[in-house]
Amino acid sequence: MRPIIWFEEVKRGDIGLVGGKNASLGEMVQTLAPEGVRVPPGFATTADAYWNYIEANDLSGRIDELLAGMAAGKETLAETGKAIRTLILKGEWPERTASAITDAYRVLCKRTGKADVDVAVRSSATAEDLPDASFAGQQETYLNISGGKALLEACRRCYASLFTDRAISYRMAKGFDHMSVALSIGVQQMVRSDLGGAGVMFSIDTETGFKDMVVIDAAWGLGENVVQGAVDPDEYQVFKPLLPDRSLTPVIGKTLGEKAQKMIYASGDSPTRNVPTSKAERTAFVLSEPEILTLARWATAIEVHYGCPMDMEWAKDGETGEIFIVQARPETVQSQREDTTFKSYTIGEKGKTLVRGLAIGDAVVSGRVCLIEDARDIDRFVDGSILVTGTTDPDWVPVMKRAAAIVTDHGGRTSHAAIVSRELGLPAIVGTGNATHVLHSEQEVTVSCAEGDQGFVYEGTASFETETVDVADLPETRTQIMLNLANPAAATRWWRIPADGVGLARMEFVISNHIRVHPMALVRYDQLKDEAAKREIADLTAGYSSKTEYFVDRLSRGLSRIAAALYPRPVIVRMSDFKTNEYAGLIGGAEFEPEESNPMIGFRGAARYYSPRYREGFALECQAISRLRNEMGFRNVVVMIPFCRSTKEADRVLEVMAGNGLKRGEQGLQVFVMCEIPSNVVLAAEFAKRFDGFSIGSNDLTQLTLGVDRDSGELAELFDEQDAAVKWMIANVIAEARKAGAKIGLCGQAPSDHPEFAAFLVECGIDSISVSPDSFVAVKRQVAAAEAAQKH
Repeated sequence: MRPIIWFEEVKRGDIGLVGGKNASLGEMVQTLAPEGVRVPPGFATTADAYWNYIEANDLSGRIDELLAGMAAGKETLAETGKAIRTLILKGEWPERTASAITDAYRVLCKRTGKADVDVAVRSSATAEDLPDASFAGQQETYLNISGGKALLEACRRCYASLFTDRAISYRMAKGFDHMSVALSIGVQQMVRSDLGGAGVMFSIDTETGFKDMVVIDAAWGLGENVVQGAVDPDEYQVFKPLLPDRSLTPVIGKTLGEKAQKMIYASGDSPTRNVPTSKAERTAFVLSEPEILTLARWATAIEVHYGCPMDMEWAKDGETGEIFIVQARPETVQSQREDTTFKSYTIGEKGKTLVRGLAIGDAVVSGRVCLIEDARDIDRFVDGSILVTGTTDPDWVPVMKRAAAIVTDHGGRTSHAAIVSRELGLPAIVGTGNATHVLHSEQEVTVSCAEGDQGFVYEGTASFETETVDVADLPETRTQIMLNLANPAAATRWWRIPADGVGLARMEFVISNHIRVHPMALVRYDQLKDEAAKREIADLTAGYSSKTEYFVDRLSRGLSRIAAALYPRPVIVRMSDFKTNEYAGLIGGAEFEPEESNPMIGFRGAARYYSPRYREGFALECQAISRLRNEMGFRNVVVMIPFCRSTKEADRVLEVMAGNGLKRGEQGLQVFVMCEIPSNVVLAAEFAKRFDGFSIGSNDLTQLTLGVDRDSGELAELFDEQDAAVKWMIANVIAEARKAGAKIGLCGQAPSDHPEFAAFLVECGIDSISVSPDSFVAVKRQVAAAEAAQKH
């Protein structure tokens, strides 16, 4: 019997000896140091030491009796768990085991050069971190433990935590024999993250299963608050395929969390306590971009080594600035899902938005609220209700299993509520901030996680549709089928679709939803007359080095989510195509836009880009695209110019772009033009000399060919994309483009709605058709059928 073993002597195959958590720490210490991955030093007690403790105190038979009584219904789970924990806590340490632990602790003190070094004492069960059972948070961890006596007491409490109510319940649900599971304890030098920050990291997108993303949550202080969901952390997203190039910074998402409190060291009976964060801490990111990239590279190295997506905890030492990995385990939800089949939820008619937060999962559920603010009241939960609470911890798991959905005030994507909801397959919305104040028991609501990474609770029962999409058996087509995407938050939901790229990414969606400010109001902020708009802009841009940097940063990151979703396939980004009335609706926009009687054919598209009214705003768009391609590394991005009326206008726009660092042909930059005006068709050969390709905007082309306002209810019957005149336009521009060697596609709705229109485009020899994701499977099949018919 060997009571303790050092991490550097343990490998991942030693789960039976030291449990999943400690086996993983030893594996990283032994194998990943050459990759730069740092793990704090420490040792583990063995499963033998646990069984020796149980045997020395004659506990096995008594524990069996108590468990049998519970199984027979004589005692409740709570009564049984408490009785077993009391037995273990009253036990005495076998002398050999106690000496081995305290001797190893003294050696650790010498290694670290610190007398009575403060350590983290973590439970590591021999049935945990398995591919299909995480056991996350089932046993206890004790932080800032110092001295041999305090260490032995913390170890005893870890043993007792093998029989918390939640652990007993989880083992029963997973079919594990209680008395075949042992507990190892990891004793590891504390990282002084109480003076720095800590958090959780996944090497896979926890919501969509997108395998090319690292997701990092971060908060000030010790990491327990992030794990428990007690704070709303920062969130960072990093695109893995571009990490090997050290000249790039592929951080595709940065969200500032509130981080209202932090856990720090304390003295006396409780070794840690929570204190409020300062205003400066709440408004600052915990990690710098170099630190984010370092962690993401470590996550990738750990994933490659283990051969599966990983769930990790990290900590940053506030004294030395060093970052460490303190836990790593296999991710157990998304990694188990089929890559080719997924459910798609589409929400229809809905009530007003009551609260919003981070979406966990992608489902939609309607039901009645059951509001419970304190774990002591969980007996009041009504099965099948939507659980609404401040935050959850492992004590809530028995109730969470019986919920239809979960909504919390606090927590990020890696909080307890988020992790357990994923494992249970429940939709959840975490970090709403105010759900327990706004919602009430018995209230009928709809929880929607189907609209991107934001989740919404709607009043009443909303209508929604569910479709199971299987992309495994889709036919091959010569014609490329691409996607129309606008919402960065939802882009990675569609990574499983075998699309040939993104045929239309609409920049204006990112501007209106993620930026919200008119670019000229940022350029000329000091000249703004609207004081209310100035205050709102000041709030939105707080923390940025300049007002314009806010625009460039938010736009480049928003578009990067779309560029990443189908990388390295082409992603065609259309430069902003608001009408003047839409621009005027942005914050601060009214002062910079003329009033027009017909904005649809007014000051829009290419005409704006070289105009003194908007040229500086367009420069910011160009800077964002340059950052996206050259600094972040998304060279798959193609730029597209909308509503370009003449070749003279094309020349002026290309000149302005080149002056802003976007020169066609440089570093592989392709520039396309929308074909949506009859002049684009008439002079297609001339436009093809200036652009690498065309994208037919069938809505505007139909409107201008037929002279029909597409928004007019009176003329609705006349608006027909299959009109002979419109089809003549499309056929001719395809022929001219092919003759000139330019690429040509179509990004309208018609192929989705009309199979015969897709067949017409195939017959004309179009290169690509771009459709909404929910139409992809149908259009792919329509095009395959049309191509087969063409051959015959």
